[in-house]
Amino acid sequence: MKRSASVLLCLLLCGCDEPAPESFAGLGQQVSGFSQVTRDHPLVFPRDHGAHDGFRIEWWYVTANLKDSQGRDWGAQWTLFRSALRPGAETRDWNSPNLWMGHAALTGPGGHRSGETLARGGVGQAGVVAEPFRAWINDWSLQGHEGIAGLQMKAAGEGFRYDLSLRSDRPLVLHGSQGYSEKSGKGQASYYYSQPFYRVSGEVERDGQCIAVTGQAWLDREWSSQPLAAGQTGWDWFSLHLDSGAKLMLFQVRDTGGLPYRAGTWVSPQGEVVGLRGDQIQLEALAWNRQEDGRAVPTRWRVRVVEYGVDVRADAVEPRAWMRTRFAYWEGPVRLQGRVGGRGYLEMTGY
Repeated sequence: MKRSASVLLCLLLCGCDEPAPESFAGLGQQVSGFSQVTRDHPLVFPRDHGAHDGFRIEWWYVTANLKDSQGRDWGAQWTLFRSALRPGAETRDWNSPNLWMGHAALTGPGGHRSGETLARGGVGQAGVVAEPFRAWINDWSLQGHEGIAGLQMKAAGEGFRYDLSLRSDRPLVLHGSQGYSEKSGKGQASYYYSQPFYRVSGEVERDGQCIAVTGQAWLDREWSSQPLAAGQTGWDWFSLHLDSGAKLMLFQVRDTGGLPYRAGTWVSPQGEVVGLRGDQIQLEALAWNRQEDGRAVPTRWRVRVVEYGVDVRADAVEPRAWMRTRFAYWEGPVRLQGRVGGRGYLEMTGY
């Protein structure tokens, strides 16, 4: 069953009967019949915490920056992807159009561990319910309390496990123009919001050793039908918790045809949300690290947003945080040094 889901996912995202698209994971591929992202579409909660049947791709994404009693850095990632084979509503049988894919990882002293699991929609293996909120795939789960103000996050893979409680009383952050987030100069976009204010407590387990941890977490939610343009080969994505109390989301989408497309969001310690243009953001790769499969990725960056006094160096906690999944990418926690310190997460695809 999981093998067939994998084959179907490959057909959906890679176009196996045609030459592979230039965009990362086929996310720039045009597919007719799906809903399109529009600028003046208000997000509505709790409805938009759930799945969006008319759209081709969406994800629920949590990253947690953690510390143990010895002051050591840990990172946990929980991700659920929904991919639709065709437009249409979810059904409660094998005719469901939806495929589901989960990624989980634990990064910390001793290295990086990751896992992947696949499921077919319509038969109870995976799904998302908006109210009361619940997202799951097989035995991995993200269980909500009071909407998504509280979350219980659980996953396990080979040699690792975590069980974390997340809590926030702060409002959601809508990126771009009230949740309409452009990803190219050609009109590609997604609906995108975050909850970057979670406080975390719980435990992680590596090789049978349980370790109590506390920290901060960040939830990202996006959905679209074509989030990239055809020539966009991957992205570099930062979600940063600054020691000042501010939050910073930045990304650049790399393009074979020219300069990367950049955008971001600044959230002040008082909660003011300001969208950032590409010309306000400076990202410079400083050091590269070769991963297990031979691919090199930049694991040290200089990040600058001059208007808000940000000039920091972001260093990977574990440079070899490579996700050995069907669409391989790098994802892991980073430490910040510079005018202000902090912690965060970095995701890099398409290398």
